[in-house]
Amino acid sequence: MSEEIFLLPDVGEGLVEAEIVEWKVKVGDVVTLNQPLVDIETAKATVELPSPYSGTILTLHGNPGDIIEVHQPLITFDVGGAGPKSKAKTSTKPSPAATIDEPQAELVSDEGRQAVLVGYGVANEDAVPTRKHRRQGAATPAPTAAPTAPVAAVLTSPGLAARSTPPVRLYAKQHGVELDGLNGTGRDGLITRDDVQRALQGSPSAARASAPITGPTTTSRFVGREIESWATGAKEERIAVKGVLRSMSEAMVQSAFSAPHAAVWVRIDATKTVELLESLKRHPNLAGVRLSPLTITALAVCDAARNFPGINSSFDNEAHEVVVRRSVNLGIAAATDRGLIVPNIKGADQLDLVAMASALNVLVEKARNGTTTPNEMIGTTLTITNVGPMGVDAAMPILPPGTGAILAIGQIAKAPWVVDDAVVVRHVVELAMSFDHRQIDGAMASIVLAHIGRFLSDPAPALIAG
Repeated sequence: MSEEIFLLPDVGEGLVEAEIVEWKVKVGDVVTLNQPLVDIETAKATVELPSPYSGTILTLHGNPGDIIEVHQPLITFDVGGAGPKSKAKTSTKPSPAATIDEPQAELVSDEGRQAVLVGYGVANEDAVPTRKHRRQGAATPAPTAAPTAPVAAVLTSPGLAARSTPPVRLYAKQHGVELDGLNGTGRDGLITRDDVQRALQGSPSAARASAPITGPTTTSRFVGREIESWATGAKEERIAVKGVLRSMSEAMVQSAFSAPHAAVWVRIDATKTVELLESLKRHPNLAGVRLSPLTITALAVCDAARNFPGINSSFDNEAHEVVVRRSVNLGIAAATDRGLIVPNIKGADQLDLVAMASALNVLVEKARNGTTTPNEMIGTTLTITNVGPMGVDAAMPILPPGTGAILAIGQIAKAPWVVDDAVVVRHVVELAMSFDHRQIDGAMASIVLAHIGRFLSDPAPALIAG
């Protein structure tokens, strides 16, 4: 027997811990290189870790819900005679050379050694991220099970678990829906939340329901998590603040008490934006392109950053410098089942109408399905939060750390408006911008917000010129 210990890798910049969401293997399973092993939830996203070895699972170092520190044991493998002659030591650190975001991991293989994923198997890194007030959950090994059939047989087994994401699996479990019989409509057959909802509504593709859920099933939303409603009669409910929720709470506290927030707002007539969108949706060349007011607003924000680069900046506390960026990584605040996340569109200032619409749709769909990657959560320079769909007129948002400004869009609603001294009904929307007053003063913020307002008041000329 030759053992190798897979240590939890850093799948994002500065990751110090992750929560085990779901094991995809058990003790005794024979796995192949790159086979999915476990879903983990980091402070930024839910990530599926592939196997760095081919071999047999000896130990799972933790149970679902446990918190594991980076570079601590996650799985122990028996790699047969292909691995090192001596057992691997738990002090071994994985190389951070590769990340989960790579479309295809590079393999290395030395004579007499099992091929492993670059960044996972080779032990040569000594630095361990520091952590503050973190608690590592009890790592109770899973019970030993008899070896299963060969991997090839397992992969063709009709009992193989349906492909989905942790948030969707949790949602299905809470509502008593079995995933095995569902037809996934996501990419590569991925089962989405919408598929589960269709099953709940009695769609022909619905799977058999599991044991009925006892008691009231009415739920309400709080900080992005499903919780029991008031109808249960419970005196209180405690929700563990970890993963995305913990990241969100820490980021908001850091931002609120480190950056001096200020805000400006304006109310505009967005009738021409509404009319333009309706016209574009009927255009045959744009069939299938999902356009919305958010699409136009994203283009307006990028246009403002091109004209007034100072808004696309951050404040470097250590160097006491303002960092003005020449490319916009546009963050879009998204409320998900796991909490509030802010993925971003890299190089958004280079996108035209169709490309922006496509990028926004992909971003929203991935956030909804829980497939946002850690790389899509870092590097935001400007942010939009759209509170309109919740029926809210305005908001004063807190800045995501490391950014200089965030725009909030309220609902577009019909309201009386004065046009040529006559009161008429128009589509009106409220815009509010919070900004870091260390590098952005009120004059610049006002000029930028007014520019965005003019863009939305009559977007056609800017789109044609762009």
